[in-house]
Amino acid sequence: MLFCLFSVSAFAQSKKSKNYVFSYFKGDSKDGLHLAYSNDGYHWTALKNGQSFLKPEVAADKLMRDPCIIRGGDGYFHMVWTVSWNDRGIGYAKSKDLINWSAQQFIPVMGHEENARNTWAPEITYDAKSKIYMIYWASTIKGLYPQTQSEKENAYNHRIYYVTTRDFIRFSDTKLLYDPGFNVIDATIVKDGKFYFMFMKDETVEPVTKDLKIAVSKKLDGPYTPASKPLSNHQWVEGPTVLRQDGEWLVYFDKYREKKYGAIKSKDLRVWEDVSDKISLPSCIRHGSILEVTPQELERLKRE
Repeated sequence: MLFCLFSVSAFAQSKKSKNYVFSYFKGDSKDGLHLAYSNDGYHWTALKNGQSFLKPEVAADKLMRDPCIIRGGDGYFHMVWTVSWNDRGIGYAKSKDLINWSAQQFIPVMGHEENARNTWAPEITYDAKSKIYMIYWASTIKGLYPQTQSEKENAYNHRIYYVTTRDFIRFSDTKLLYDPGFNVIDATIVKDGKFYFMFMKDETVEPVTKDLKIAVSKKLDGPYTPASKPLSNHQWVEGPTVLRQDGEWLVYFDKYREKKYGAIKSKDLRVWEDVSDKISLPSCIRHGSILEVTPQELERLKRE
């Protein structure tokens, strides 16, 4: 078993009401950033009557898919997103309150690689000890990894790449973060105790897998273990986002063929319970991320 070598900390939290925000997109994502809130992590209400908080302005396609927002060590909220189906960069902006945002930037994280076909679903993880942010995403580079190449689904064959930064002005060189031996997208990394847990989508099309898996590392930038077995019997799911509360792992995912969300939970990352019938979310919600905010921050969002 993959996780027999690792102990998962209790990470127990108070059962009192929390304040969570879910960032997401709708439709073709051209109307931008949407937010919902929850006090229990299961039932979500759209903020601003379902209207957009920020419209995309960068890249030729001007999309804002897969928005990932984290709270940084500098007190700002930092967001990255997918700007296009086939561009070689990502979008970035920051905010103090999730309402007023900085000028949007296009970061050409794969600009050096002329054979890169895309940069999908970027995410950020902050390492408080080193004060470094790691931005990571999925890209297909034409000609690489022929052993997992399929001509189906536009012949995409992704691996996970990353850069690091301290200030979102200067960035490290782009490096490979994870090659699990299969076509992989939608990685999201959560630290628990001394370990980093990477949740991802196995994008294998022949034979079809399309399920979620986990890998583990002692360092944010790896190396990560081989991927686990699928977390559930769900196929055709993507965009995992993870919430840790009351000693449990709650993993949301986009059931994109069914146009709705699902969720599973676990105490030990081995045994998973399907809790899809216990969640409620705004209609048309698509791949996003969850973060905790203060009561004051949430009240201001509610007034928008």
